[in-house]
Amino acid sequence: MPSRTRGKLHLSKLYSFSCFRPDVLQSDSQHSLQGPGFSRVVYCNQPRLHRKKPFKYPTNSISTTKYNIITFLPKAIFEQFRRVANLYFLMAAILSLTPVSPFQPISMIAPLAFVVGLSMAKEALEDWRRFMQDMEVNSRKINMHKGDGVFSYKAWQKIRVGDVVKVEKDQFFPADLLLLSSSYDDGICYVETMNLDGETNLKVKRSLEVTLPLDDDAAFKDFTGTIRCEDPNPTLYTFVGNFEYERQVYALDPNQILLRDSKLRNTTYVYGVVIFTGHDTKVMQNSTKSPSKRSTIERKLDSIIYVLFTLLVLISLISSIGFAVKIKYGMPDWWYMRPEASTSMYNPEKPETAGILHLITALILYGYLIPISLYVSIEVVKVLQASFINKDLLMFDEESGNPAQARTSNLNEDLGQVDTILSDKTGTLTCNQMDFLKCSIAGTAYGVGSSEVEIAAAKQLASDFNGQNSGASTPMHNRPQLSMEIRRSNLGDSEIELESIATPKSEKQQNHMIKGFSFVDSRLMDGNWLKEPDANVILLFFRILAVCHTAIPEPNETGSFNYEAESPDEASFLVAAREFGFEFCKRTQSSVFVQERYSSSGDFVQREFKILNLLEFSSKRKRMSVIVQDEDGQILLMCKGADSIILDRLSKTGRLYEAETRRHLTEYGEAGLRTLAVAYKKLEDLEYHAWNSEFQKAKTTLGSDREAVLERVSDMIEKDLILVGATAVEDKLQKGVPQCIDKLAQAGLKIWVLTGDKMETAINIGFACSLLRQGMKQIQITTMDTDILARDANKVVKENILMQITNGSQMVKLEKDPHAAFALIIDGRTLEYALEDDMKHLFLSLAVGCASVICCRVSPKQKALVTRLVKEGTGKTTLAIGDGANDVGMIQEADIGVGISGVEGMQAVMASDFSISQFRFLERLLVVHGHWCYKRVAQMVGLLFLLQEYCLWAHPVLLRSICWIFGSVGL
Repeated sequence: MPSRTRGKLHLSKLYSFSCFRPDVLQSDSQHSLQGPGFSRVVYCNQPRLHRKKPFKYPTNSISTTKYNIITFLPKAIFEQFRRVANLYFLMAAILSLTPVSPFQPISMIAPLAFVVGLSMAKEALEDWRRFMQDMEVNSRKINMHKGDGVFSYKAWQKIRVGDVVKVEKDQFFPADLLLLSSSYDDGICYVETMNLDGETNLKVKRSLEVTLPLDDDAAFKDFTGTIRCEDPNPTLYTFVGNFEYERQVYALDPNQILLRDSKLRNTTYVYGVVIFTGHDTKVMQNSTKSPSKRSTIERKLDSIIYVLFTLLVLISLISSIGFAVKIKYGMPDWWYMRPEASTSMYNPEKPETAGILHLITALILYGYLIPISLYVSIEVVKVLQASFINKDLLMFDEESGNPAQARTSNLNEDLGQVDTILSDKTGTLTCNQMDFLKCSIAGTAYGVGSSEVEIAAAKQLASDFNGQNSGASTPMHNRPQLSMEIRRSNLGDSEIELESIATPKSEKQQNHMIKGFSFVDSRLMDGNWLKEPDANVILLFFRILAVCHTAIPEPNETGSFNYEAESPDEASFLVAAREFGFEFCKRTQSSVFVQERYSSSGDFVQREFKILNLLEFSSKRKRMSVIVQDEDGQILLMCKGADSIILDRLSKTGRLYEAETRRHLTEYGEAGLRTLAVAYKKLEDLEYHAWNSEFQKAKTTLGSDREAVLERVSDMIEKDLILVGATAVEDKLQKGVPQCIDKLAQAGLKIWVLTGDKMETAINIGFACSLLRQGMKQIQITTMDTDILARDANKVVKENILMQITNGSQMVKLEKDPHAAFALIIDGRTLEYALEDDMKHLFLSLAVGCASVICCRVSPKQKALVTRLVKEGTGKTTLAIGDGANDVGMIQEADIGVGISGVEGMQAVMASDFSISQFRFLERLLVVHGHWCYKRVAQMVGLLFLLQEYCLWAHPVLLRSICWIFGSVGL
């Protein structure tokens, strides 16, 4: 393969400061990693060295099975006899082998063998499926270096630590790799981590600059190097190590690491060296076995068995004592009971022995009190019910082709007993497909379309208006936040205003054909923005949308472009910029090209923006900035991010539109839209070069404080900004979600939504999906702002939250209207205090008294903690539903876990007990299948146990009692 031509300006000046490759070359003594947790040594391109002690690294073969050929029998038998019923039946089968058994042993052993064998066969089948999945993964092919610069395809399971592999586009990485080079000139590549963290957005990885010449197969003929790094651990986002190459040492960070099960996207190929294999990889270190869950009825049956076994022993003891007494005192007088050679069973001289032997006989004889056929019937019903769920066409999603799936049959009947549903929002209630709906530019709001929240609010207002006409009234504080147009209207002309905010049907149909773009406003479309008073600001706004990103354009069959972006929000911005006439069309190693169209004539002007630096978005920074040089030589910093961050970084002269923009941001949030603020800054050459010099030093810093230094340097340039405007995108609700939630609420189920959105957005989404309803009283618990010293602030905040919880509880208790409903809204920061041991029970008491609960700004860990609190605190059946990796903890913690098989990977599905493709199918899963199975199982537990099985037990007892009566009277 020929070497690639490299430009003088690498893309290293384009991507995140956290991704910059250090150029520092220092001695090994200064950067050697020593001590516990940093003992990994990898000899690159020398895999045989790791097969000897002290290394002995594992192979790349993985196994997720529960059993193997050797351990299946002992493990499976142990699992079966952990059940109280099976343990009892085993004891009865052993007793049936004794000479005093009134039955043939086969009559006791056969049913037990059938029940245990059936369950073991089911376990074996499920484990066989896992084994076949493992074999499929282990047998995948990868191009691996076998020596002398020659690569050949081998199975994943043959990969060893130190091997050099070549991964091609759309292939999964077979192990954790150190990125050496890629098809791009400066060694970047794009990675999809959906199978790791549930995120569909692409991430940028980059190699060290020193390994860029390793750009073809022949270059690896004499390649060697040594990696010293951390030991295997489950942390996905950290990596500490050094790379010793050509007698120099280079620091490694997570941006050079390609993790197993992530996929290479938008990059032709990459070369990498294997660091961790098999179960040492980070994805396998993160894999956890799903907890063993048992249904409520099964747990209750265990309790019943304890009671019945106690009753059985009591009856057998009474019978045995009576038998011993009769043998001692009555048998000598019975002429017909005088055998010549009496056995121990009928020896008047040893009545104690006779009683003990009779106890064994009685335990077996009365053993029908605990019916084994009941368990057989329940297992059959559960298996059949699971097949009904899998084949239900009314839960089959034609769009995705995904059916509902019962991943276990142990919990079917619990679906009919669910008391509380805990749900994720994004991707579960919503589609996770962003549509550009509105924007604010130069203090002017654009976009006349209505979000689903605004439509719901309009219906609410119309309902309130009709209610007032009929004499009913609704307190104003119970109404949802309305859009600007609705709030400005009065009740007298509300119908006119509601009609005016609706989007024209023709325009709406036209815009819905463009994925990611639902904007409707003729003032900006077709070049009409040139007639606006602040056309120059609008021009800058569109350019920021088209330039400030990390996306890659891909031509499609229509002659336009599809965008592979790091987030759906960013993709919607690019689609919007294209529709406004600013089409991002090309990215090179050093520039971004935008085709600009200033009028409806259709004439395009292609402009080049040289990328000098890009400071990437992160959850901590909550913003991203790109430093570019336009065709006139002007250096600009373009920035977009959370409004709370951007507005605090404005200069005194850059706040011209701040008041109007803040008002628009509030209105967009109330309309359930996701917002970002947009700003810019002009940089002088001297200012930029002085900052860039500091930045170059910071990016070559080694040590634990490197990120802090980079953050500090970035703050130096991301200040004194000039506000341009704000964007508002909508994440639409999934089809049928409001109707589903409404019916579940009518059935008495409590619904909790755990989301990362801010409170205003979550509240209005709640109204849109019927989680919050007309007349429902809201209880909002938030953390107060305090300027008290840090040591006292924590105590003051806790006392304030405790007071809010107490007041809310009193409000619920003192409510006299039996039909009144309450909704609790709490944010993540407040939830940290509410989940502490001294407050969590008070919080739970308030929450269970509310019909709906919304937790905003919550982390994945908080989702799991809330689920555990509800499950353990109420003692009732909980169901958690989610679609991404951040929902796994919540799904596994709940009594029943339901995964959405959507676009956020398979982690939620793999961790779940049931999977569906859309939230609306949850209604049928619970109401139809759950109720049917619960009803059938309850009938068997009740009728079969109390009637059928009781009769089977009563027959021999009555017969034996009659014999005793006849014997006693001498007949």
